[in-house]
Amino acid sequence: MTNSSQAQNGARAGASGGGFDLGRLLLEGRAFFALIAIILIFSILSPVYFSANNFLTMSSHVAIFGLLSIGMLLVILTGGIDLSVGSTLGLAGVFAGFLMQGVSFEVFGVVVYPPVWAVVILTCALGALVGAINGVLIAFFKVPAFVATLGMLYVARGVALLMTDGLTYNHLGGSPELGNTGFDWLGFNRLFGVPVGVLIMAAVAIAAMLALSRTPFGRWVYSTGGNARAAELSGVPVKRVQVSVYVLSGICAAIAGLVLSSQLTSAGPTAGTTYELTAIAGVVIGGAALTGGRGNVRGTLLGAFVIGFLSDGLVIIGVSSYWQTVFTGAVIVLAVLLNSIQYKGRKKPRPAPSGAQTSSSPQRAAA
Repeated sequence: MTNSSQAQNGARAGASGGGFDLGRLLLEGRAFFALIAIILIFSILSPVYFSANNFLTMSSHVAIFGLLSIGMLLVILTGGIDLSVGSTLGLAGVFAGFLMQGVSFEVFGVVVYPPVWAVVILTCALGALVGAINGVLIAFFKVPAFVATLGMLYVARGVALLMTDGLTYNHLGGSPELGNTGFDWLGFNRLFGVPVGVLIMAAVAIAAMLALSRTPFGRWVYSTGGNARAAELSGVPVKRVQVSVYVLSGICAAIAGLVLSSQLTSAGPTAGTTYELTAIAGVVIGGAALTGGRGNVRGTLLGAFVIGFLSDGLVIIGVSSYWQTVFTGAVIVLAVLLNSIQYKGRKKPRPAPSGAQTSSSPQRAAA
């Protein structure tokens, strides 16, 4: 009799779960529907908004936010936060500008002009170093993520100001005779009609999707965010995962700094100010939980496009920059409220002891 009642309960649960729930569809797909609504509204308000060229231009702006948001997503999935990404972006741009201007070795009386590929590699290494410092402080020294990354926010910004004396590196196009041309290619060139920055964001997004859904690292990330202690007992290298996500976040911020400084053909120490909040907003609008363990790259990219298309749309119709800040803040608050409603009453996924069960948990979270 017990088995029969359990079967009936299971059948009723399956029937109710299989029904069409409009509210749940709108809630879980809110980033997509918000993006569609933004496009429709601004297309009505401005005749120049709905055009392929404008969409590509806006997408090149979104690429900066998208790269930062992907790195931020990896951190938030583990239950952390990275407030230093905006300053890391600014430091990376300044560092790239410093290298493009030539590195002077006074002892030997020479000035070395690194090629662009060396500038990109060294800048990404700098971003990884900043992320590694954050990760070590958080994972091994148990410094709260908020405090550690807030401190690094000031350190990175201060180093950028010291490197430039508060000035801006201009004319980063390089010179053919010095062999360091091509830096502006990242910001202005197009491949198959698509801005290079957008293609870079797409490549990083695909790599992150595959890492989260097809590799043990992805399962470890979700498990760490679900319950770090239980994950550690299950054999997940929690400390290594925590350091890794901050390193990847730093690299994403460095790539965003390269793309931004390339688009502007200049690098200033104040670039990226408050961008860390925009990155967090993109993750939250995309449906990730700030408590960790829930979220995916697809939703995060949609969240970044919502913010980017909204900001550019307000500029196109001539809305004051002050009101733009108000609208963006209202969208963030609404997104957090909807997240609270969506995840209310749900328990965070806990990694199971067995390998098979642990591997299935992240797939549920990612779905």
